[in-house]
This record gives sequence, structure tokens and C-alpha cells, in this order.
Amino acid sequence: MTKRIRKAVFPVAGLGTRFLPATKSVPKEMLTIVDRPVLQHVVDEAREAGIEHFIFVTGRNKAVIEDHFDIAYELDDTLQKRGKLKEYNALKEQLPPAGATSFTRQQAPLGLGHAIWCARELVGDEPFAVLLPDMVTMAGAQKSGRCLAQCIAAYEKHGGNIIAVEEVAPEETHQYGIVSIGKDFGGSFEITGMVEKPPKGTAPSNSIISGRYLLGPEIFPILEKIEKGAGGEIQLTDGMKALAATQAFHGVRFDGKTYDCGSKLGFLTANVAFALASPEVAGPFKAELKKILGSL
Repeated sequence: MTKRIRKAVFPVAGLGTRFLPATKSVPKEMLTIVDRPVLQHVVDEAREAGIEHFIFVTGRNKAVIEDHFDIAYELDDTLQKRGKLKEYNALKEQLPPAGATSFTRQQAPLGLGHAIWCARELVGDEPFAVLLPDMVTMAGAQKSGRCLAQCIAAYEKHGGNIIAVEEVAPEETHQYGIVSIGKDFGGSFEITGMVEKPPKGTAPSNSIISGRYLLGPEIFPILEKIEKGAGGEIQLTDGMKALAATQAFHGVRFDGKTYDCGSKLGFLTANVAFALASPEVAGPFKAELKKILGSL
């Protein structure tokens, strides 16, 4: 019987240099997609999938993230006095329960694997989820939930470790972590190998690791001892490859769309996609978009 996935780790210590000067004083995770921060979208996905404990691995100048997931007494009081109950109730609904958030520091930029290792004491001896905050997802036509919910469904079927994947054009595979595909189950498959940013023409498939993971706690002692990899950093992919020597890994073909909000193009595209999916602004926004495109 598999243990239930209760905890999720969000590595949010990155500097966001690709968005300077906007991120000089505002964490990149707090840039907004329509009306909520990028990180709020990712946390919403985790809550929808049944996550109960949210663990944020932060760095310097990230205190605003902790404030965002806390009660803002003055704001709440003002909204109630002004009769803005819709906005007040929306804030209450998005607030995690008391004691459901934890924060720890990654004191040096030593890579994603190191960031996950920093959460070891908070995760403890149980399987957990990892959600990269740059990657924002929308559910697909099958209405099977966003990416993490699909991963947890696969975990309940296969057990072991789960990695969400999406397909890219073969000429783009050198930019990503790539998996090798074994026995195929349709929406999921056995992973027989992993490689981080393979040279052009050498990738074992065009299925990329897309920012959602379910991992066993056995990954932590591996990450503690593993040597630095690409970029002189401790790579999560290297840790997973070592773990795969003793534990099964399965890939999940995510039915939906992922937007890489770590890039300007992905961030802008996500804003358009979420605006067009919003009952509140979709109509007028589409009209304005047509005007802009028509003038080009």
C-alpha cells in the first residue's frame, strides 16, 4: 500500500535575473498572472491535488512570500469596513490553514537538488511532491485535474517515484532534462533512464521533465553525498538517476498545458492564456487583443 502524498516542496530561492529590473525588489515568484502571483497558481494546483503541508525553500529577500501566505489584518479589516466582501472572502479561501506552511532557507545557490535537500527535516520519512514554481499548468480537455493531480493518480496506480513529462520538438531536447521510455501504459510509462540537457541529436526521446515530481524520502541521503553536476550545481536529475538504481520511476504524460514563467515569452503567454480562460475578463480582453493584432 502506498503512503499518501501530503507534503509538497516549492524551491523559491532563485534570483530571477531574467526579469530584472522587475525582480530587483519583487521575487520572480510574486510576479502576477492576471490577478494572482505565479506562485499562488502553483500552490492552488497543489491544494487541488490534496496537498496539506506546503514547504517553501526560500532565500534572501523572499520574506514577501511568507507574508503572502499569512493573514493581512489591516487589509482584511479595511475590506470588511468598505463592504468588499467578495475580495475579503476570496483572500480567506486562498489562505492555507494555520500550521500548513513551513519555510526554510537555501543559504547558497547550489542547485535544485540542494534546494530539495534543504527541506529534508520538514519532509521527514514520507514521500513528497516537488513543484517548480516557474512552471504554471492548465488542465487539458480530459478534465483530469492539473498536472500534480494526474501525477498523484499515477502514483496510486504504480507507486514508486513519478515524473511529469511533456513532448517537445526533437531539435529542442538539448535544452531540457530528457527521459528514456520503457513499458508503456498509455498515459504513463516506465522510465528507464534520464539525462540532463543531452547534446543535440543524442536524446533518448523527446519527452522532457516538466517540473512536477513525486519522490521517496530516500532521495535525501543521495542528494547529501552526490557530486556537483551540470553548471557546478547539485542536480536533482543526478539524484533521481542514482535513486532509480533501487526504486522504480514512472513518467506521466501531462494532459494539459505548461507555461514556463521563468522566461519572458512563457510568462507573457501564460498571462494571455489565463486571461482568455477568465470569466471576468475573457470577453473584453479578447476584444482588445484583436484590436492590437489587427493593427500589426
